[in-house]
Amino acid sequence: MENTAKTIAAYLLQIKAIKLQPSNPFTWASGWKSPIYCDNRKTLSFPDVRQAIRESFVRVIKEKFPDAELIAGVATGAIAHGVLVAEAMGLPFVYVRSGAKEHGLRNQIEGFYKKGQKVVVIEDLVSTGGSSLRAVSALREAGCNVMGMIAIFTYGFQKASDNFSASEVTLFTLSDYNTLIDKALSTGFIALNDIDTLKEWRQDPSNWGK
Repeated sequence: MENTAKTIAAYLLQIKAIKLQPSNPFTWASGWKSPIYCDNRKTLSFPDVRQAIRESFVRVIKEKFPDAELIAGVATGAIAHGVLVAEAMGLPFVYVRSGAKEHGLRNQIEGFYKKGQKVVVIEDLVSTGGSSLRAVSALREAGCNVMGMIAIFTYGFQKASDNFSASEVTLFTLSDYNTLIDKALSTGFIALNDIDTLKEWRQDPSNWGK
């Protein structure tokens, strides 16, 4: 997993799916100030990157969840990646909305599934884990057996770790914040004097920059 984490981190930096701007922070939708911005949808536009992510997902599933019967993608960022993984593994696919539709069949889970099916959830990004775990809850309420979740990237917040632990969900990620920062430093995407800022933000992101 260590080599995978480094490879994926390098790809994310190269295609600017992840941008690091310690001196010119971004503002997230939550209002948090952040020296990092992650948009993993960009990975779909680069065939080599898309393939590397798909193969990494498949490898982790085969190793950690060999009995998986269904792949579920979290809408909207992980739908395409989930489809690619399901296709490569010859497994059925569903995706989970953030909430039930307000019209039609009022589905939150789109696609065909059976109660008791063993599901692996695909996610593109984990921050606090809130939206990811809501998808898990929807699948569980529908009678599915959620074996675990795999995401492309995590910021590694303690809050996320606590949330996943409380929900009894096993999480694996292809890459992570610490690996990304190490790779960014070694390849010149950031300078050594940026490291303290990036570490401070990760410790208390909701109050950083205020």
